[in-house]
Amino acid sequence: MTPPVLPEAARETLERWRAASETVVFTNGVFDLLHRGHVEYLEEAATLGDRLMIGVNSDDSVRRLKGEKRPLVPAAERAELLAALACVDLVVVFEDDTPERLIHEVEPDVLVKGGDWTPERIVGRALVEGRGGRVLAIPLRPGHGTTALIERIVAGKSALEP
Repeated sequence: MTPPVLPEAARETLERWRAASETVVFTNGVFDLLHRGHVEYLEEAATLGDRLMIGVNSDDSVRRLKGEKRPLVPAAERAELLAALACVDLVVVFEDDTPERLIHEVEPDVLVKGGDWTPERIVGRALVEGRGGRVLAIPLRPGHGTTALIERIVAGKSALEP
């Protein structure tokens, strides 16, 4: 049997939220180099329910998905930065390449991804909708992405240069 993804403390937190009939919003991602686009996205996601939970890809998962030069920031630090945001209630690091197992354990009421994902491609959609939940894609913020930020840094450009 596959071991659970959720640590016991996270499971207990989710149980408290459920007992209080709070709506759980879930999103996931790498969140390497936290930037304005991430923060605005997470703030909007948080408005869709009572609690916002984030699944963060582990370092090994990021390497498999993004290549050997990523992540730039270790998972523990990425999780700590996200948890410090006022709109975020819980952060869990997961090892898989997709959050499917984590979503099955969390059973969120609302599943959210960035606008580069169509609802049909969002992992966990069938589970969430099958339970009566909603699956949404929040539009991306033009010019506020990790790839553009990395490219600007590598090119040695300041934030004020076009």
